[in-house]
Amino acid sequence: MALIDLFLSRAVKRGRLTLTHHNGKTRTFGTPDPAFPDVAIRFMDSRVAGEIVRNPALAAGETYMNGRLTVEGDDVRQLVELLTANDKWEDGAQRLNPSLAVRAFGAVKHRVDRINMERRSKKNVAHHYDLSGKLYELFLDADRQYSCAYYTDPSNSLEKAQADKKAHIAAKLALKPGHKVLDIGCGWGGLALYLHEKTGAEVLGVTLSEEQLKVARARAEAAGVADKVRFELIDYRRVEGQFDRIVSVGMFEHVGPPQYRTFFTKCRDLLTPDGVMLMHTIGRLNGPGVTDDWTTKYIFPGGYNPALSEIVRANEGLRFFLTDVEVLRCHYGWTLDEWYDRAMAARDEIVALYDERFFRMWTFYLAGAGAAFRNGGLCNYQIQLTRGRLSVPVTRDYMFEEERRLRD
Repeated sequence: MALIDLFLSRAVKRGRLTLTHHNGKTRTFGTPDPAFPDVAIRFMDSRVAGEIVRNPALAAGETYMNGRLTVEGDDVRQLVELLTANDKWEDGAQRLNPSLAVRAFGAVKHRVDRINMERRSKKNVAHHYDLSGKLYELFLDADRQYSCAYYTDPSNSLEKAQADKKAHIAAKLALKPGHKVLDIGCGWGGLALYLHEKTGAEVLGVTLSEEQLKVARARAEAAGVADKVRFELIDYRRVEGQFDRIVSVGMFEHVGPPQYRTFFTKCRDLLTPDGVMLMHTIGRLNGPGVTDDWTTKYIFPGGYNPALSEIVRANEGLRFFLTDVEVLRCHYGWTLDEWYDRAMAARDEIVALYDERFFRMWTFYLAGAGAAFRNGGLCNYQIQLTRGRLSVPVTRDYMFEEERRLRD
């Protein structure tokens, strides 16, 4: 109890956190601040405090999932926001770390988990993306875009922001009539169908999720374009042929650093001499690191968000031109806030699909991820690569012109 009280007294300066221990004793930390939330939590048994002190990255999520840490009002985003807003990345973030032994073991374990050979990659994808399709319908937009939206205005709806994301990406691909496009990690097929609809391109989407594949193929059939927009259950390492364009959105996080060189080498080999690639990925604002224990165990096994330096290093020597890099700092935080709100509104449906523990796990994931973009060290990178020096125009005007056309 004394250690957790000490930690919270240091962690909460602005805003107010009220903690009720298992024995009924109450402590209050911080001072009221209109810019920060007031939050009340309770530890339901005597072990919660010690578990959080030993490994906060794992135990905070586990104790909340299991109902051993409760939040007044059941809004865990308020708790996450209070703690992370007091410790922003740009201010030097000094969060409590696990013990030295836990960190040493975790560093080795995460590096092994990130190897992501083909069999493990499919298993890892199934863990997250083969959940009930109904779950994703409850909190995503109608097109099931499960990646960072693009907010030309923070007040835009999620549907508008996701449509603008597709236009933003399509413009960077500099598509022309007759182009063949490879979509690596195609999800439920929304982007592939969009690219064909807007440009006439033929698209092959590849995924390792059997559930996503079923939905994507059904959508192509329903749209009458299954001969032009095809979807296959195949690892990117097994794709053959030549493509004028390659796009990959929200997939690189599952590749793993040991496979980065393999990924980019394969992509370069699949591109025509004038080919263009656009990769959209979550990234780290700091240097290389490891994924936190809770996310690895419960949400994205084998997942890792790369530092920009790791992406650039993986391309060195491949004769792959790095032609454009854009950093999206705020967009995913806004996206995740909308997903969280929709998940909270669908509580009864999600609990009916799974149970209360799953609902708490899922909302903790969405709340924590949103805070990592809003206050922490995560961002999104959009990276354009080309085979040829002149594969895209030498100024960025073409992107803006095409994006305006697509939105109109």
